[in-house]
Amino acid sequence: MKEINAVAVIVGFLTCSSLVVQGQQRKDMKMFLSSDSASFVQFLFTNQTWVRYAENNPGSAVAGSNAYQMEDKTFDIGLRRTRMQFVGKINRRLFIYTQFGLNNFNYISSRKSGFFIHDALGEINLNKAVSFGAGLTAWTGFSRYSSPGVASIMGLDAPLFLQATNDANDQFLRKLSLYAKGNLHQINYRLVVSKPMDFVYSTLYKKNNISADAMLAPTPPKPQFSGYLSYQFLDLESDMTPYQVGTYLGKKKVFNVGGGWQYQPDATWYTRTKADQTDTLFHDMLLASLDFYFDAPLNKEHGDAISFYAVAAHYDFGPGYIRNIGVMNTTDSLKATSSTFNGTGVNFPMIGTGNSAYVQVGYLTRRLSNKETSARLMPYAAVQYSIYEKLADPMIFADLGCSLYLDDSRSKLTLGIQNRPIYKTSATDPKSIKLDHRLNSFILQYQVSF
Repeated sequence: MKEINAVAVIVGFLTCSSLVVQGQQRKDMKMFLSSDSASFVQFLFTNQTWVRYAENNPGSAVAGSNAYQMEDKTFDIGLRRTRMQFVGKINRRLFIYTQFGLNNFNYISSRKSGFFIHDALGEINLNKAVSFGAGLTAWTGFSRYSSPGVASIMGLDAPLFLQATNDANDQFLRKLSLYAKGNLHQINYRLVVSKPMDFVYSTLYKKNNISADAMLAPTPPKPQFSGYLSYQFLDLESDMTPYQVGTYLGKKKVFNVGGGWQYQPDATWYTRTKADQTDTLFHDMLLASLDFYFDAPLNKEHGDAISFYAVAAHYDFGPGYIRNIGVMNTTDSLKATSSTFNGTGVNFPMIGTGNSAYVQVGYLTRRLSNKETSARLMPYAAVQYSIYEKLADPMIFADLGCSLYLDDSRSKLTLGIQNRPIYKTSATDPKSIKLDHRLNSFILQYQVSF
């Protein structure tokens, strides 16, 4: 009988996924397992395609059949994110969640790279105040957008610097973790113990590359502890999954103040020379933030809304830690004689030891016609301002644009410009890394999500 029931569930889910079912099941891609709708299985899909014209960093090249094919500017098309999710609320206490997909696939990516598992977890729900779970998961501190809900991002991208160890000692921010989460009246919390992934197996690892600047240590990683708490003044948000909504498009009235941390002993190492002796020193990683989120309708009848997020963050990876990141990078090589501190493509120093502030704001316009299903526009602006120990000048990254919501987040077109700083090392003082100029990327994104 158990086998028959399992087959029935699978058949029913496939039927739901093919949109044969009607009503609520069709709208939310759900199949309910109980008469009160408390138990269900659900399938979700998101795809974000970028069409981009980028001004590349000086010295950028592509290592194809001929060495150093210089690329001052690049036009490319890429899959920024493709995700499939399976959600199962099997009964009142048991929850399962799996996500797999592909990130950052463009013209210089490895062919047939394939989907990989993002999340795979099981969770036991005791009550509204306490749930326990384990697996490969994005449940983590230390800020709201350390685990962003990608289908609801307001701009072109989430504030990626808040995923501070992305693909360094985790798998696209996910870690093998134990976690507890829940709601204590208006307070939502998440507490996590993780086993970070060994840095040696990261593509960022370079053998014998230790220096006076801290970097993640290629030694067996010690446990990592993180947490995030937020006080929800207005509507309560769902914490069924770890992913935090970017904008509700006027469907909720949310005002939260939150704070969190992430700590790992001996996470990084560096060298220090005294007289004729060179010591290898280890440093604890400590990340902390305080953030504010407000998202609310202005006039429900007309459909306009406002969205605002701000965060202040402190990062301590150790002395001189800095990391250049280029999203779905446009090139993969450098001509050293003309390169800058940023490195190749669209890299810029996104993450480092120091302090950062980030603000994003967007206004969702009224519907473009009187129909309830009419499209809406959402102009937005986002700025990251960071003072990093390694850089002589502040790091400022800006993302400006406008989204056309054709069917809320299910069908969205975004046109934006990303402006980034280019740094050069001083010819007279190798320790001085100063702002030299700025470059842009122009991006058109189409998102489909259901």
